[in-house]
Amino acid sequence: MSITPRKLNTFIIFKLPAAYLCGVRTKYIDTNKCMVTVRYKWINQNPFKSMFWAVQGMAAELSTGALMVSKIKESGKRISMLVTSNKATFTKKAIGRITFTCHDGKDIDEAIKKAIETREGQTIRVKSTGVNEEGLEVSNFNFEWSIKVKSDQ
Repeated sequence: MSITPRKLNTFIIFKLPAAYLCGVRTKYIDTNKCMVTVRYKWINQNPFKSMFWAVQGMAAELSTGALMVSKIKESGKRISMLVTSNKATFTKKAIGRITFTCHDGKDIDEAIKKAIETREGQTIRVKSTGVNEEGLEVSNFNFEWSIKVKSDQ
């Protein structure tokens, strides 16, 4: 059973209700990229008439995490995952619909393959870029994920 945007959005309702209430939605996922959108509205605003940075972070993290979960599921192995650090840069006010895209599927494949082969934890840095409806970058997030194959006990 593959991971689809609809399944991810249902997951968000039950497991990430704050993200759901703020309007975070998965729009597209394939083997190499994941796209997540969020629209600026009253519930996710900051005092400066733009989207709160943490809401952007939720959408950005979901774009990387959903791709990671999809790849782990494909591997057939039990692998734990955890964000160990992140860095964000904000370049423009986030108003309207913002689309966060992660294009790092191939890098995730390599990290998972190495974790399975070596049975050692791996860290991988992945990026999600947020663009507005005009295609202008409003923010970018770099997440460091730690992955490790769980023991078969």
